[in-house]
Formats: sequence, structure tokens, C-alpha cells
Amino acid sequence: MTPSVDLRGVRTWYDERGSGEPLVLLHGGIVDSRFFEQNIPDLAERFHVYAPDRRGHGRTPDVEGPMTFEAGVDDTVALLEDVVGGPAHLLGHSNGAFIGLLTTLRRPDLVRRLVLVSGGFHRDGFMSTGAEVDIDAVVAEYGRSYGEVSPDGEEHFRVVVEKTAELESKEPALPEAALAAVQRRTLLMFGDDDLVTVEHINATYEGIPDSELAIVPGTSHFLLQEKPTLCNRIILDFLTREPVATVAPIRRAAPAEPVTSSTEPRGDRR
Repeated sequence: MTPSVDLRGVRTWYDERGSGEPLVLLHGGIVDSRFFEQNIPDLAERFHVYAPDRRGHGRTPDVEGPMTFEAGVDDTVALLEDVVGGPAHLLGHSNGAFIGLLTTLRRPDLVRRLVLVSGGFHRDGFMSTGAEVDIDAVVAEYGRSYGEVSPDGEEHFRVVVEKTAELESKEPALPEAALAAVQRRTLLMFGDDDLVTVEHINATYEGIPDSELAIVPGTSHFLLQEKPTLCNRIILDFLTREPVATVAPIRRAAPAEPVTSSTEPRGDRR
């Protein structure tokens, strides 16, 4: 199915597949919902998946004015209320992860569980190349793909890239203390060679109270495409299972019931 909907003044295209509990996928900057092509089939076997194209991305036309994360939250809330019809699991990648995080902070009543992939809460947590974004190089690399589906035409892609560069020069800029207000169980996923620094990954993990951390070995910022089978398995395990009572909890609360002798670690039991 390939429907589109008027989300309170913004004509938005979204992919819709599967059945079960709703799961909304939020793509990152420059790309569109096609980014999840290797993830949606597995996820749709268990969930009713919605994958919208953000303003100016994919099959959703651009709007006048600057690009903002708050507008992304507005559109996500509208999709959840007007299309999904209630709370859903959210999975966001990169800039989409930050939109998912902000949506959870603003409207926790609309979020079941949260999966943040390669996303940070502050721009200072991303690796710096020491150079400004090469807009010409980005347009050359991704312009044709944009033009294949965009109602605005390939020539508009430069505008989207410029808007994205302007946005990312200022945001994300969420205070670390704000993470403590996340009220939903959260999975953090990163590649071991991600754009997000190890220090920022740790700050996010320590900052979100009910969070779990997965580092996918041998991957980069594009881990969902590089090792989709492994990533899909981790995501599905998180979304479909309850937390286990770990044997030796350090950061988490102790198990509700004592661990039985059959599951005790082997060794000296004097």
C-alpha cells in the first residue's frame, strides 16, 4: 500500500505494511523511507509498519521555510493521532532518532517502546570531520535517487540538502539532563564505527533511565543496511519480549525474584 494523507496541512506519503501492533519508522536526513527497505519485510511479519517520508524527503513535497525537528515531531504526532489512531512503537535512525526522542518527551502517551538507532541528543556528540558539509558532493551522490520519487523534482534536492545542513549546524541541542524524563523503555543501537562518539553513546545510555544498549560490530552509521538481519533480530527481540531478570544487575534494578540454582554462574559456591 502506498497512501498519502493530509497531516494538518502537510501532504505526507507513507508506506504501510503488515499487521499487529503499530510500529512507526522515522528515517534520517537526506534519505527517505526507502532507507528501511531491508528492515521492513522482517518487521512487518510481526508489526503493522508505517514508514512516512518527512517533509521534502522521498514522496512528500517540501514546504516553505526552514527545516526543523519540531516540525518533524508535529508531523509524527499527527500521524500517530490521525492515521495510526493511538500509541505505537517508534524506531528512528539518525535525525529520525532525535525526532523519535523528542516525540517521546512531548507525548509519552503516544509511544509504547522506543528504538533509537545512531542518534544523539546533542550535535556535539557527533564525530567532526573538520570541514563543512560538501553540498555539491551530497547532491552528486544522492540527487538522482531523490529525483526518482520526489514530486519536487531532482533539481530541488539541493534546497533540501542546504536546509538539512543549516538545521544540523544548530541542532540537536537537547540538554543531557532532559534524558531523565524519557518514560518509555528504550533500545539504543549503534555501529561500532558510528558517527556518534563513544562518549555520547555512553551519556545517552546513562541518561535514559530504562534503556538497553546494542553495539553492532563491524558496522557504521548505516548499520541497518550493512547488517540488516542482525539488526532486525535485535529490534524484534526488544519489541516483542519483556526484559529478563539479569543475574548480576549493576545499573538496573535487582530481579524481582531470586535467581535459582540452575541459573547461577558456575564456579566456587562456598
